[in-house]
Amino acid sequence: MGPKRTDHNGPKKGIDVMQRNFTVIDEEFICENCGKKVPKLGYSCRNHCPYCLHSKHVDINPGDRQEKCKGDLEPIGLEISNKKGYVIIFKCKKCGAIRKNKAAEDDDMNLIIKLSSKHEI
Repeated sequence: MGPKRTDHNGPKKGIDVMQRNFTVIDEEFICENCGKKVPKLGYSCRNHCPYCLHSKHVDINPGDRQEKCKGDLEPIGLEISNKKGYVIIFKCKKCGAIRKNKAAEDDDMNLIIKLSSKHEI
């Protein structure tokens, strides 16, 4: 079964709008990079540590925990989106995959600022 259509009025300008599979998981965890206890986010899914900004390469689709790599996703840069705000760019230290995720409200803003000057893929 493919992705669900989110545009119920049909395609616009020849583009069919599709939704990626998304499993909502908001759980606390111990960060494998800095060792701090990371609380639930509360308003969305917790994806990365707010203290060091590292994440873990565990998902193929958001929240599915199906990625076999399980490597450390190191924050390497930042994009600014009109829709999502700050978007952290991660690179997996194990397999080299690039992933992106929206910054959370409780992320260390000093680290976000540092990331804005080092976008190096």
